Amino acid sequence: LQTRMQSLQPDPKAQYRSVYEALKKIVLTEGFWRPLRGINVTMLGAGPAHAMYFACYEKMKKSLSDTIQRGGNSHLANGIAGSVATLLHDAVMNPAEVVKQRMQMFNSPYKSVLACIRTVQKTEGFGAFYRSYTTQLTMNVPFQAIHFITYEFMQEQINPRREYNPRSHIVSGAVAGAVAAAATTPLDVCKTLLNTQENMALSSVNISGHLSGMVNAFKTVYQLGGVSGYFRGVQARVIYQMPSTAIAWSVYEFFKYFLTKRKLEKRT
Repeated sequence: LQTRMQSLQPDPKAQYRSVYEALKKIVLTEGFWRPLRGINVTMLGAGPAHAMYFACYEKMKKSLSDTIQRGGNSHLANGIAGSVATLLHDAVMNPAEVVKQRMQMFNSPYKSVLACIRTVQKTEGFGAFYRSYTTQLTMNVPFQAIHFITYEFMQEQINPRREYNPRSHIVSGAVAGAVAAAATTPLDVCKTLLNTQENMALSSVNISGHLSGMVNAFKTVYQLGGVSGYFRGVQARVIYQMPSTAIAWSVYEFFKYFLTKRKLEKRT
């Protein structure tokens, strides 16, 4: 839904006024499973990407917190640790995101994930999978910095003793995801344009060939939609991120608690 709603020059049959209308229209005209198209490639990359992401975050957070604010919780350390963890995460997820978004576009010519990978590789080269990597990082570094700082801040407010508390992890994760998602929507719109290379949008502003680079994407989005163009799909993005970050944090905190508990039991 987010990919469709961020389209800057959508087909007349793919113009939506709201998230609900978009979902209803896609299901009725393109089938029940259409909104989930490309999810398999996302799931394939998500496992290793998140493993590296949380491992890097936890290690860096502890090291930096001890250096910056010994024995305390440093928001600066949380932000830096989250930003560095993003570099590893996005190196795995960027190609998966390119394939997913191309498959989700209206009238997508790709029959399967493999067909999409082969066609993009053949026609645009390997670089196409990383064309939006710098934009992705430019978006995700502030996103993850805001995300981790907000999560840790929320934990300080509602779970100051830092005990395993599923409700507090879900609430903190959801709030952190919503705040970070809303703040970084303009960058996400630029990333979608770079990933999908919408022909109608690019030709309408006399761009031939492939659009590359965040600065060019920013200029093109403004030419096509003005300031409001930067916030296309903000509602869909927030709705998508809230459960996503809530689930990610609750699962992570559960396994952290479970493994720590087992380690302590073995010692005793």
